[in-house]
Amino acid sequence: MNPVLFEKLMPITEEERDILDGDRVIDRSLYYSDDRSSEIDSSRVLKNGKQIDFRPHTRFIHFPKHTHNYVEFIYMVQGTTTHYIDDEEIRLEEGDLLFLNQHATQEILPAGKDDIAVNFMILPQFFDEAFRMIGAEDNALRDFIISCLTDDDLASNYLYFHAKDIVPVQNLLENLIWNLLEEEPNRRSLNQVTMGLLFLSLINHSEEIRISNRSFDRQVTMSVLREIETDYPNATLSRLSEELHIDLYTLSRILKKETGKTFKKLLEEKRLNQACFLLTNTKLTVDEIARNIGYENLSFFYRLFQRAFGITPRAYRLQNR
Repeated sequence: MNPVLFEKLMPITEEERDILDGDRVIDRSLYYSDDRSSEIDSSRVLKNGKQIDFRPHTRFIHFPKHTHNYVEFIYMVQGTTTHYIDDEEIRLEEGDLLFLNQHATQEILPAGKDDIAVNFMILPQFFDEAFRMIGAEDNALRDFIISCLTDDDLASNYLYFHAKDIVPVQNLLENLIWNLLEEEPNRRSLNQVTMGLLFLSLINHSEEIRISNRSFDRQVTMSVLREIETDYPNATLSRLSEELHIDLYTLSRILKKETGKTFKKLLEEKRLNQACFLLTNTKLTVDEIARNIGYENLSFFYRLFQRAFGITPRAYRLQNR
C-alpha cells in the first residue's frame, strides 16, 4: 500500500486506546441503536446521509455475533483477522477481500496492533451505478455474483476474494480509500465508478472467488459459470460432470435451481453474446465467427442467432457497425 495511506491507517484510535486502557467490551453506542440490538445500525456508522464510508477495523477487542443493516466489505491491508460468518471460520490474510450481504451474521476475534484492515460500510442504493456499469453485456457469472450480494438470506451470504496479487484490484481499493479519506471533489461519482471498476476486475478474476463451504450448490454453480465464461467454445456438461464428480442429473438440477436456466441455455447465451461482439468489432466472416464460438453446424448457428435476435448475423453486423 502507498506509505502515505498506510500511515493514516496505522495509528491507534481513541476507541482502541479506551480498550487498551481497560474497557474490554465494545462501546455499543458507537454501533447499535439500543442496548438489546445485535444489528449494527447504518445510522451509527454512516454519518450525514452518506451512502458509503470506511473506517479502520477496531483492533484488540472481540466483536460478538452481529448483523448489519447495510452491505459491508473488509479489505485486509496487513496481517490477519479471523471472522465467523454464519458460524463458518474465515481467516483473512493480506490483500484479501470479504463481502457480506445484509443477511450475514458475523463474529470477529481480536486483532493485534499490526493487523490492519479497512471496513467499508455501504448502503445498497450506492451499488446502482456500479451494477449498471457491469451490466452492459449479459453475463451469467456477473448476475450470480450480484445475487450473492443482494438476494434474501441464502446458504451463502458472503463472497471471499484472494486478491493480493491482482494489481488492478489493489490499486482500485487504494483509490477508494484515498477518495473517502481526503473527500476529493466529485467524490460520489468517483466512488461509484471506482466500485464499478472494482467489480469488473473481480469478475475478470473469478477464479479467486470463494463461497461458503456449506453452500455446495453455489460453489458448483460458480465453477460451471466460470467454465462457460472462459471456455465457451468447448464447454460441455458431460466434461464438467466428470471434473466435478457430480452425475449429470444432479448437476443439471443444481444449475437450474441456482440460475433458473439449463446448461444448454447458459452456454447458448454466452456464445451468442460473443458472436454479437465479434460481428460488431472484427472483420471475421460470419462462418469464421460461428466456428470460433463453438458451432461447426453453420445452419444451426444461423437458426439460433435469428431466433435470439430476430435478424440474421449479417444484418446485425450492418446495423451495429
